[in-house]
Amino acid sequence: MDPDFSADGPNQKWASDISYIWTSEGWLYLAVIIDLYSRRVIGWAVSNRMKRDLAIRALDMAVALRQPPKDCIHHTDRGSQYCSHDYQKILRQYGFRVSMSGKGNCYDCEYDIAA
Repeated sequence: MDPDFSADGPNQKWASDISYIWTSEGWLYLAVIIDLYSRRVIGWAVSNRMKRDLAIRALDMAVALRQPPKDCIHHTDRGSQYCSHDYQKILRQYGFRVSMSGKGNCYDCEYDIAA
């Protein structure tokens, strides 16, 4: 499937990723969710551990702020945080259309893999 990271309006497509930042106290992990229409951060969380709850807290913030409609596309890589049962369960509860990168290719989209 050809990737399409554009959107015609807000809350149609979201993307999430985790990055890490070196600090004087060690690594700090940052999970971010952006709306692909505005390219603005709509949810974020930080932690000294890169666990699924980091990604879930960012998702919870974005959902509380935006209250997305059913079928909003939520795109991530195949990191263990995003593939976790708990994260996928939350996406299903809110009616997201799940999109994940193909193995080894962050630009390859596979929709509805959790359905």
